[in-house]
Amino acid sequence: MDIKEIDTIELKYLDINDYQELKQAMIEVYHDLENSYWDEHHIKTLIHKFKEGQVVIKVNGHIAGCALSIIVDYETFSDDHTYSEITEDYTFNSHTDKGDMLYGIEVFIRPEFRGLRLGRRLYDYRKELCENLNLKGIAFGGRIPNYHKYADKLSPKAYIEKVKLKEIHDPVLNFQISNDFHPSKIIKGYLEGDTGSNDFAVLLEWDNIYYQKPKKIATQNKEVVRIGLIQWQMRPYDSLKDMMKQAEYFVDAVSGYRSDFALFPEFFNAPLMAGNNHLPVAQAIRELAKHTKEIVQKFSELSISYNINIITGSMPEIRDEKLYNVGYLCKRDGSIERYEKIHVTPDEEKVWGMQGGNKLQTFDTDCGKIGILICYDSEFPELSRILADDGMDILFVPFLTDTQNGYSRVRHCAQARAIENECYVAIAGSVGNLPNVENMDIQYAQSMVFTPCDFAFPSNGIKAEATPNTEMILIADVDLSLLKELNQHGSVRNLKDRRKDVYELKRK
Repeated sequence: MDIKEIDTIELKYLDINDYQELKQAMIEVYHDLENSYWDEHHIKTLIHKFKEGQVVIKVNGHIAGCALSIIVDYETFSDDHTYSEITEDYTFNSHTDKGDMLYGIEVFIRPEFRGLRLGRRLYDYRKELCENLNLKGIAFGGRIPNYHKYADKLSPKAYIEKVKLKEIHDPVLNFQISNDFHPSKIIKGYLEGDTGSNDFAVLLEWDNIYYQKPKKIATQNKEVVRIGLIQWQMRPYDSLKDMMKQAEYFVDAVSGYRSDFALFPEFFNAPLMAGNNHLPVAQAIRELAKHTKEIVQKFSELSISYNINIITGSMPEIRDEKLYNVGYLCKRDGSIERYEKIHVTPDEEKVWGMQGGNKLQTFDTDCGKIGILICYDSEFPELSRILADDGMDILFVPFLTDTQNGYSRVRHCAQARAIENECYVAIAGSVGNLPNVENMDIQYAQSMVFTPCDFAFPSNGIKAEATPNTEMILIADVDLSLLKELNQHGSVRNLKDRRKDVYELKRK
């Protein structure tokens, strides 16, 4: 399927009303196996016993993939167990809420949807479910469907070693290993009728490093959010395609660390103005605005493909013949949100003729409620306070500053916003020089993640900081549950203790 045809991607619990479509999908995926699909009563049983373990990915409302799981008391099964044994003859009576291991009994992506990294979403969901339920890890028997081609030359052990060394490609095993599963044992006769694997399977496991034996956590709300900041190097590009190739490189990098957000800087696409140096400066940036729609579309495709929410920094955009500084939130579910710079700088107004926007709002994401303010807007405390009153957990600030003076204004104001609004603030800027772009000659930045200042947070209010004036990425985890605790029981409570009988802030 062409990624440009995708309107929505949803990860949802499996519903029994999905059965007929699920059945057809399984017949399509396992066309080489007899009895390749679950009967309806099997699916009903799974949903009844463990709803959270049965999920589907829907693209444009249609099932693109599925993952089915149970929880088992792993020590009651030998390492040589079969598929029939682990499911207790397909009754799933082996499932127990008191078990210690999430066991995968089914996972697939339909052929037409492969290449979109949807399988990784299913595995990421399983990993998060495993962590939230405080289970030891995940296990399942993995097929090795290409083994029959090498069975006369290689033992199963030798075959697996060659797959790990990339000397042989096995579509199933390669995928499992790339998702951090490690082979622990070779099982003979695991799945009856699996001739492609010569009746062998590989017992694959993933260990939950956060497992604590006496503690039980059962929540689906994502509390720990991983943020990826891109400290972007300004450099010449021959084309928009070349620039977006560099952008994809960074998206791929932060996604590889399972980041939930990628934040790009303000006007990161400014190098493209070099081709318009023959024009007056105000006209050159209007030519740059012609790329915005295509850039947003590409970022949306990347957010879907790499399963990450992308904050596009900002770009010039013309609406009703007026020039604005805007950015977009491209969510990994395929939806797109727009935000505007409210306060343009004196230079933006004087040199480019840029207008200030009027749109101020928070955005609901799969990782809490966020706000986005572009550069200069972070220096006006009223804006972030309004967003905080709307329930903002994380404030993102893409910025562009030429001197250390300008950077210091953004940095210190952003840190103040974190303290006074009891939220996390992430800022990302550009570094380097653009000698061939007028009015964009030099850049100075140090990307950072700020926290409130209280006992649960770093004493200096800095969660992470990049090296100044160096192209790099910065990865940081922020715990949203700490904000809730701070709001109620902090040493000081900046939001709760406001004297609303004396003053108030209103949105017009």
